[in-house]
Amino acid sequence: MKKALIIGAAMVIAAAMLPLSVAKLKSYDRTVDVKGLCEKEVKADKVIWPITYKEMSDDLSALLKQTDANNARIVEFLKSGGLNDSEITVGTPKVSDKFASEYGNNDRLFRYLSTNVVTVCTSNVDAVLALQARQSELMKKGLTLSENDWENPLQFKFEALNDIKPEMIEEATANAREAAEKFAKDSGSRIGKIKTATQGTFSIENRDSNTPHLKRVRVVTYVTYYLRH
Repeated sequence: MKKALIIGAAMVIAAAMLPLSVAKLKSYDRTVDVKGLCEKEVKADKVIWPITYKEMSDDLSALLKQTDANNARIVEFLKSGGLNDSEITVGTPKVSDKFASEYGNNDRLFRYLSTNVVTVCTSNVDAVLALQARQSELMKKGLTLSENDWENPLQFKFEALNDIKPEMIEEATANAREAAEKFAKDSGSRIGKIKTATQGTFSIENRDSNTPHLKRVRVVTYVTYYLRH
């Protein structure tokens, strides 16, 4: 009999506490989803600069001789701006013969056309920017440089992303928490622990079309917070 009374009392206490437990459980169901953004403007730390030009002639030997001379002028020009041999690659000329091409334009003034590329690959971005401002020096020496060559595009890159990732993630997360706190305050609540957090993909884009050496790095974090009364 005594044992039955103890069991009965325990059931009564448990039944009385059940509404409180359910209420506490439901309070954890209230959440808010927020996004945190961080953007930084950085300078490119690597550049690939293909210098493309064309030469034409009816004499193949003379064409190749002229190409070698022009390549030497370009290399000298690049070294005058502070670049070294390890940062400069002289490509093999691509020569087309209008007489050998079935679909060639026989109205072309010269028989042979040579496309030549001297490529710079360096972390010395400032040197390249300074040299680009002096390209007219090459043109004065008779080189016709090809602008906006889609086969050999100018590329500015930012490769030190891992160095700024932790700082940017921290800033994006703080931005998300600030948004959650504002929402909680407006709804008469307060934020609790983080339920879930997801880091978005980092993106690197040109700041604008006129300054491709300046990059905008962007990341968005997605955080879900519990809300409490």
